[in-house]
Amino acid sequence: MITQYTIDKVFDVARVEEVIGEFVQLKKTGSNFKGLSPFTDEKTPSFVVSPVKQIWKDFSTGKGGNSVSFLMEHEHYTYPEAIKWLAKKYNIEIEETEQSDEQKQQLNERESMFLVSKFAKDYFHDLLLNSQAGRAIGLSYFKERGFREDIIQKFDLGYCKDEWDNFTKAALAKGYDLKYLKETGLTIVKEGGTQDKKFDRFKGRVMFPIHSMSGRILGFGGRILTNDKKAAKYLNSPESDIYHKSKILYGLYHAKKEIAKLDNCFLVEGYTDVISFHQSGVENVVASSGTALTPDQIRLINRLTKNITVLFDGDAAGIRASLRGIDLILEQGLNVRVVSFPEGEDPDSFAKAHSSAELKKHLEDKAQDFIEFKVSLLMEDAQNDPVKKAGLIRDIVTSISKIPDGIQREVYVQECARIMDISEQVLFSELAQLLQRGSTGTSSKSNLSRPNRVSASDDVNSTKGKGLEVLRAKGKGKQTHNIDQVSILEKEIIRILLLYGNEIVDFINWVDAHDKYGKPILEKEEYQSTVFNELYLNLQEDEIEFSNELFKLTYHALVNQLNQREKIVIDELIMHENMEVSGLVTNILMDEERYILSNWEKKEVRITAIEKLLPKLVTDAILNLRRVLIDKKIKGVMEDIRNEVIEVDLEEINNYNTLRNLLSEKLNRVV
Repeated sequence: MITQYTIDKVFDVARVEEVIGEFVQLKKTGSNFKGLSPFTDEKTPSFVVSPVKQIWKDFSTGKGGNSVSFLMEHEHYTYPEAIKWLAKKYNIEIEETEQSDEQKQQLNERESMFLVSKFAKDYFHDLLLNSQAGRAIGLSYFKERGFREDIIQKFDLGYCKDEWDNFTKAALAKGYDLKYLKETGLTIVKEGGTQDKKFDRFKGRVMFPIHSMSGRILGFGGRILTNDKKAAKYLNSPESDIYHKSKILYGLYHAKKEIAKLDNCFLVEGYTDVISFHQSGVENVVASSGTALTPDQIRLINRLTKNITVLFDGDAAGIRASLRGIDLILEQGLNVRVVSFPEGEDPDSFAKAHSSAELKKHLEDKAQDFIEFKVSLLMEDAQNDPVKKAGLIRDIVTSISKIPDGIQREVYVQECARIMDISEQVLFSELAQLLQRGSTGTSSKSNLSRPNRVSASDDVNSTKGKGLEVLRAKGKGKQTHNIDQVSILEKEIIRILLLYGNEIVDFINWVDAHDKYGKPILEKEEYQSTVFNELYLNLQEDEIEFSNELFKLTYHALVNQLNQREKIVIDELIMHENMEVSGLVTNILMDEERYILSNWEKKEVRITAIEKLLPKLVTDAILNLRRVLIDKKIKGVMEDIRNEVIEVDLEEINNYNTLRNLLSEKLNRVV
């Protein structure tokens, strides 16, 4: 693990404008830089970099953060990969936390395997382009397949000479250890006699290097060029510490930006399918490399998009065999569409035989929902056979049952009923049985009637404070109409804390008292406190937990700072290891800067001193949140009463309404 000292040093040295400047053309505008969004195809710059705050924001997508988060968003690095990239750029030596000898040995061995793999990639690529045998055999093969030289270079394609140990000799001569040549599978070692025999695994094959998401070489695929029926047409690197076929997608390194940008991933089977699509201008494409699709591979795509379009060739048997992959995609919560090609065609051959525009049009026009695809594929055999038709319907409902989201399941049931001309109730009944049998791992208690009931959370136990008390809430009715309001108010509290949390402000509290005649009155009590303490103590007193998970995480990070440092340190939050927290902080800071510039300074409006506004801003934030939560509970109780979930409790409802009215009075509202 990278030490905190190294991470701090990286953040101290890295300049966000320099880092982003390597990927985006930036132009100085006042104290900031602006450029076109690298995540969309916009024509008007809305991408802003602040050198003063060392943050960035893309106003066209809402994304934002620091140098590390940009690399994670744009290059799709993990957090450690982004730190290492920055350390390399600024010549910072990476320190690792104390590791056992065994851990160090394992890390060194993995790194040695990566180094050997990189050497192999460079060696095979150089042979292909610069050796006589490579150009005559390997390069001519790729050119016969219609690949341009720029595409060959883009994918680092190579050639391994048809000699028993040409590559192994070259690697050993360069000082690479035979142990790592063997462990990566590049060299096969056969023990026997007085001396071990060493062979190149990929001899006589053209080479397809397989990259990790960050661009490191994990392994290789090699295609034979002879008609030897005893040899496999394609040969892959064996499983190793760095190569796990079930966790790798070919072409992901080259496709990741376009997948994220277009919010869709085309999934094909082979290396050449991917390469041909790139040559035709379709770059958001990856391949499962001829293996059955796995959950790990789907999760890789899920890091970039929720939408997968599976491309099948025209071979019916191959299509049927691949249908199980659709269920896996659905099970992972992703949306899936399907595109098939004419009989005898596959993505590679179709891309070569058609123009880029024709390919893109085919992908757009022929994309089908998975239900439509299954019906069109299997209905021809089933339409005159009731038993087969029932089996087809059951097959489709089984696929629907894999979907974890209840609303999506319901929509697909309705669609299936329409296409198959069958009662929705029958399909819902079948779906309920599948869920109850636990066929998908989703809860058998899911409500399949329409509409699905949504239970509001009952996190807020009381809303005490400022002399106000309320009974513990019981209502759990449907409250979707208030969720956005609560979220907006929670974000406002986070915004106030980030911008003004350390400010010391004069607050007023009204307490119950009596005048000299014994009549109840409210007395004004003045006191000083930081904005943070005021908000924190009120939220604690009311036992309020944030409902939005991101706001909750950010609030806990702020509370940790309060406990450790007794103040908010914005820079630490910008550098927070959770990129969602860092992104939220950055977005709030950049939005505030943009608002002030566009609404005040440019219009020469004089801003009232924030110190005068803060007491009301803080008090309103607290009271508004209480009011909305109480209103939410009232409606929840009323709905439960209507649905006969609980008995009528007029005293409880009156208590809630009285409290709501008191809060509204404080906010100068009329109920």
